[in-house]
Parts: sequence; structure tokens; C-alpha cells
Amino acid sequence: MNKITTKEKTRNPGKLFEAIFCIIYLIFILITTLIFFLNSNKSPAIQLFGLLTLILGAGDSFHLVPRILIAFKGNSSKLDWYSGLGLLISSITMTIFYIILYYIWKTIFPEITISPIIGTILWISAIIRIVLCLFPQNNWFKSEGNPKWGIYRNLPFLITGFCDFYLFLLVGSTPFAFLWWMSPAILVSFVCYIPVVLFSKKYPAVGMLMIPKTIAYMVMIGLGLMYCSLI
Repeated sequence: MNKITTKEKTRNPGKLFEAIFCIIYLIFILITTLIFFLNSNKSPAIQLFGLLTLILGAGDSFHLVPRILIAFKGNSSKLDWYSGLGLLISSITMTIFYIILYYIWKTIFPEITISPIIGTILWISAIIRIVLCLFPQNNWFKSEGNPKWGIYRNLPFLITGFCDFYLFLLVGSTPFAFLWWMSPAILVSFVCYIPVVLFSKKYPAVGMLMIPKTIAYMVMIGLGLMYCSLI
């Protein structure tokens, strides 16, 4: 029986669809990043949106490009290694994404008073998440991963995301009330992401939930574009 070191030519329609979607997503991120930076003189919030989108796209590309190549060319040990590295990098950049989103909220809504403990909790949970991602026990470069460490590293990530979710719920009566939709988008992203973490190794079809999760991120970026067009 051939080992995975030899390329496995697969033409799985589901994988091809996912690959095409990933290509569209990365193009969307590239275009929106350029739009934000070209309009960065409008406000500090636009500059932060540009940084947010750049980090999101850069981190996801490390993960998605190997997946795209696997879908079109088949598996190989080299691509699997790069895919594992991409998962590690994107796990960190996703955490940074929510830190920047917190500062976007603070920049756009300085009139909303909150307890400083929320920012403290967000930062502590984000740092714990990043540190946990760096432990070798995560088995990033092995196909089976480590389900227990998937739970460990994502518990603080849930807290980080919940902080932003809560903050954007508070913007309903402000001039930029449409940014309230950040909260449902954050919720959808986590609702889709957690089953992938818990079950995708055993049930690969669950991995398709990453598509609506990615769409939720595109909605968040789209809300940033709406903000950019209004100021």
C-alpha cells in the first residue's frame, strides 16, 4: 500500500468546490485590503480595518493555499506539512483578528462606556490562546491532530470572541448602528468553527462548515466597507 508521500490524485467534487470558494475568498480579501489602505486617510478605524483584513488574509493564505493545491493536485507529505503550518499560523492570526476588532470598536464608539475588565479579559484570553497554539502537543503536522488540545486552545478563543460579540451588541443606538451585525457574524463564525474543531477529524464532511464560517468573516469585512463608504 502506497504511503502518503506519493501524490494521491483525487478529484473530489466537494474539495474542488471548497478550493474554488477559497480562491474567491482570498481574492475578496486582497481587494478589500487594498480598498481599506487606499482610504486609510479617512480615519484611524479604516486603518485598523486595513490591518485587520491584511492579517486575516495573510494568515488564512498559509492554510488555504496548500488546501487549494491538494484539491487540484492531490495529497503529498510536503503539502500536508504546509497545511499543518498554515493551521498553526491561521490560529494565531485569527486571535489577532479579534484583538484588532476590539480596537476598531473602541475607535468608532468612544462614547460607549464599558468596564475596563472586558479589554483585560480579551487580552488575557487571547494571549493564553496564542501560547497554547505554540505547544507541540497540538500535533499540527500530523493528520490526526490532538482533539484534547483543540479544546484547550479554543476555550480561551471563545472568551476572546465573546468579548467582541458583547461589545458590538451595545452599538444599536449609535450613528453606526449597522455595525451591530458584527455580533451575529461573530456568533455564526464560532457556531460553525467549533464543530470543525471537535468532529472534523472523525467526520471529514463536518469540515464544510468552514465555508459558512468564512462567509461570516466576509460579512464582517463587508461591514467595514460599509463604514468606509459612509465617512
